[in-house]
Order: sequence, then structure tokens, then C-alpha cells
Amino acid sequence: MKMIVGLGNPGKKYDGTRHNVGFMAIDALADAWGLVVDKKEKSALTGRGVHNGEKVLLVKPQTFMNLSGDAVWQLIDYYADQLDDFLIIYDDMDLPVAQVRFKRRGSSGGHNGIKSIIQCINSKEFDRLKIGIGKKDNVIGHVLSPFSKQERAAIDDALITLVQACDLWLDVGIDRAMNEYN
Repeated sequence: MKMIVGLGNPGKKYDGTRHNVGFMAIDALADAWGLVVDKKEKSALTGRGVHNGEKVLLVKPQTFMNLSGDAVWQLIDYYADQLDDFLIIYDDMDLPVAQVRFKRRGSSGGHNGIKSIIQCINSKEFDRLKIGIGKKDNVIGHVLSPFSKQERAAIDDALITLVQACDLWLDVGIDRAMNEYN
């Protein structure tokens, strides 16, 4: 089974904010693949199904961004014998708005959700898919702000690309996906 985790913050007040683009990605994948992400499992909302012959678990951690690792670790621990691979989808301020980019492994790059995951699973060795949200001086205000109308249209287009990118990741893995989408 493959696990795809979109990072974000739970609660209505965070809907549509830049930091929740990972949740938006999971919603786009669920819609495209005919899955429902509504089962409370461990510290996350999950949706399970089969896409292109591959068992898939879509995940939205409900622990808030800075504690994302707690939810991810619980699911990895629970599904350890079933998981072949996992992908974390999250926002990246160092990329222009709506740019999609795969990464194989590495540091947190200052992202607290990724930092939490690295600490909890004790590894930097996991696949990532970053979505650009642009950069401003006021980091906290920026990541918790909604996209402008023009930016949201670009994000919606990027989510279509992201679904295609995740299809490729499922089918052939990170190396080919990086070559195609980076």
C-alpha cells in the first residue's frame, strides 16, 4: 500500500490558507480517484482505496502542522507491514505560487511539519511533493493567509498537475516523477 499525506491545519479557520495546500492536494486526489477522506484513524482523517491497481491510503493529519510527525508516525507504525512507500505533500515558500516539485529526501528546509516528521520517524529518507506558495517577510501571517483570486486559480491548475504527478509517482516511482515534473 502507498500512503500519501497532505500537510495542513485542521479546522474551518484554516480552510483555503496557504499552509493548507497539502489538504487541498489530498482533496483533489480523492476527487480524481473517487475516494473519500473521512475516516478518523489514529490522529488523522484517512481515505483508502485502489487506484491504477495500487492500494492507496490518503491522509490528512489532524495534529496541526507543527506536530504532523505524530500522526504520520502513528500511521507508519500501524501499517508498517503493509506500506511500500509514502509521499508527503506540503507548501513551500521558496517556490513561486503554484509550482509543483518532487524531492526524494533531505532536510526540513525550515518547514515545521517536515521537521516534525523527520524527528518522529527518525529519517529524512522519504518522498516529498512541494507546492509553491510564494514568500513574504511576515512568514506566519503569509502561510496562514488565503490565496488571492488570481493565485487560487493558479493553485487550482497546479492541483490538476499534482494529480497527474501522483499518478506517475504511483506507477513508476520518484525518479521518473522528478524527471517529468521538476
